[in-house]
Amino acid sequence: MMKRSVPIIAAIGIVALAGIALARMCGMHGGGMMGGMMGGDRMGGMSMARHHYVMRHGIDAQYASRTNPLQATETNINAGRQKYQRYCAACHGPNGRGNGPAGKNLDPRPTDIATFSDTHMADDDYLYWTIAEGGAPVGSAMPPFKNTLDETGIWQIILYLRHL
Repeated sequence: MMKRSVPIIAAIGIVALAGIALARMCGMHGGGMMGGMMGGDRMGGMSMARHHYVMRHGIDAQYASRTNPLQATETNINAGRQKYQRYCAACHGPNGRGNGPAGKNLDPRPTDIATFSDTHMADDDYLYWTIAEGGAPVGSAMPPFKNTLDETGIWQIILYLRHL
């Protein structure tokens, strides 16, 4: 009986360690696997709905593998800051913590993009797709910005997000 339980105990330990590693990779800081104060639909500041969507469907092919062509100059970052304040801060908050006044009653809540944009999942293509398409693919209230902002504007916001 003891010989059979050793592999089971080892497997449980491996699963626990994998969970800890995942939490650290996703930038979690306390509060357990679901992101503490960010609520049960958060992991590392990110919307679980969007994460699950991407895990099942990937990013739309028109956005996949895009990389930011802009340099992180003071001019581009400042332009991104201005666009962020105009289009994003009401929901995502002035510092990108997902705590803007217009987002308080949204379900799901706006993402803590200050935390999320510093994780390994926040590639340029993912962020571009998120801003361009908004919440339509995942059923959130985020509006699409592909018809409001040009490509340069979206890339400038992404540069700013990387400096939050």
